[in-house]
Amino acid sequence: MNQLAHRKADVRVRILNPDGTAAARRPVRADQVSHQFLFGCGAFDAVDLMKTKDEAEQAFLRERMEKWLGLFNYGTLPFYWGRYEPEEGKPAQAETMAAARWLRGMGVQVKGHPLCWHTACAPWLLKYSNEEILRRQIERIHRDVTGYRGVVDLWDVINEVVIMPVFDRYDNAITRICKELGRVGLVREVFAAAKECNPDAVLLINDFNTGKGYEQLIGDLLEADVPIGAIGIQSHQHQGYWGKEKLNDVLERFSRFGLPIHFTENTLISGEIMPPHIVDLNDWQVDEWPSTPEGEERQAREIGEMYSILFSHPLVEAITTWDFNDGCWLKAPSGFVHEDNSEKPSYRMLKKLIHGDWETHANLVTDEEGYLSFSGFKGGYTLTAETGCADLILSENTEGTITLRA
Repeated sequence: MNQLAHRKADVRVRILNPDGTAAARRPVRADQVSHQFLFGCGAFDAVDLMKTKDEAEQAFLRERMEKWLGLFNYGTLPFYWGRYEPEEGKPAQAETMAAARWLRGMGVQVKGHPLCWHTACAPWLLKYSNEEILRRQIERIHRDVTGYRGVVDLWDVINEVVIMPVFDRYDNAITRICKELGRVGLVREVFAAAKECNPDAVLLINDFNTGKGYEQLIGDLLEADVPIGAIGIQSHQHQGYWGKEKLNDVLERFSRFGLPIHFTENTLISGEIMPPHIVDLNDWQVDEWPSTPEGEERQAREIGEMYSILFSHPLVEAITTWDFNDGCWLKAPSGFVHEDNSEKPSYRMLKKLIHGDWETHANLVTDEEGYLSFSGFKGGYTLTAETGCADLILSENTEGTITLRA
């Protein structure tokens, strides 16, 4: 059985010339130009690109984003409350919206991350009562989900809820209200607010916890009719690649809910692996964390295996690698490119998969009545013949009539 059969669909369409006659026995080239599957990465540099006025920095970030666009069709933008609105009432809306619109113009789907989280929370919230904190959290969701509707229609609504009410590293407003409302109570409130503002949005819950605590939480939320659109799984593998066994175990356990699965934050290292005794990854603070030739080859192999396993699973709809370039979170060598934008083996590995093995290109010929049939990976196509071209969206088995444009 073909493990990727669910990623493909069959096409049978009749091709008409621009004058309306059947394009009989006509050579046609079918080229896939986009994927239905969401191949994603953090796109924070797009915000910096929209914000900077420095010409040298602009040129550098444009080069980086051009390479980014050479792989991905899905980008995550930062909405951490403390960063997005460091001063109450002054959100970074202009540059974030500009980045989101720019990405959409490049054919990229955009996700906002996150609407509610205890970490990177706005410190100015601490002066308010719990009742007022909740009111302002809901108000924030209304403002941003409504304001970005039609541009950002995927959201990590709430992040890392399993640890949220017991988080004790520092005081923060969201842990306060999560303690009071409980996990299910708070998640119900924030999801209801997001759903009200954009009923068609894909709303995710997201967590680094892949154990029974997260399973229990999702089960409780579904019993409470919380409208979860997809389960977000973080996979920051600074302490070593999970491997086939753990990947398949996580997929099996979270598949029982029957919901789409998004691997939302994937990290694989191309240098020295973080020691296993570190419990909170943020505790690993180093001056530098170099990439190595051996580590880069290892990273490429692991990227190839992990993406292949996830792409073959029918419930997985998206994979997002967190850092496009080295030197981001924890200064880790976690990117597809070095800090100077030069490509790593992992970049070439993923390009081979996304735009090689998992992309359809074919030379075809219509029959006597102008019909054309082929099987291809789901996504957008351009059909080209001597007399013109046409666009085709392949999402499920497709039949119909297409007229070529001269």
